[in-house]
Amino acid sequence: VQLQASGGGLVQAGDSLRLSCAASGRIFSSTVMGWFRQAPGKEREFVALIRWNGRNTYYADSVKGRFTISLDNRENAVYLQMSGLKPEDTAVYYCARGSQYGTHQDDYNYWGQGTQVTVSS
Repeated sequence: VQLQASGGGLVQAGDSLRLSCAASGRIFSSTVMGWFRQAPGKEREFVALIRWNGRNTYYADSVKGRFTISLDNRENAVYLQMSGLKPEDTAVYYCARGSQYGTHQDDYNYWGQGTQVTVSS
């Protein structure tokens, strides 16, 4: 199982950005894909998750209404559409795969390498 995150970059406050995560390996309808982020000097935190059947999503309060998680079953990819970006969204963003519908890092077994998102004010 491999996860490859991409799409990060340097943007200005208020801009939008879409992150992608390409997943390899066998994927089940019950598989859960999540996005986490880690800002400098801070703990890694949950951002959003989606079940591979596409019917269940969940967001951290800090991104609710601004970020949207989605997936493409044919491409085995998960996306994080981010809009209304704020400087406090600056972090390395990681995609992760697990079988537990949860917001804790321990709920996920596989992690991508991370992609940097920097939001300037």
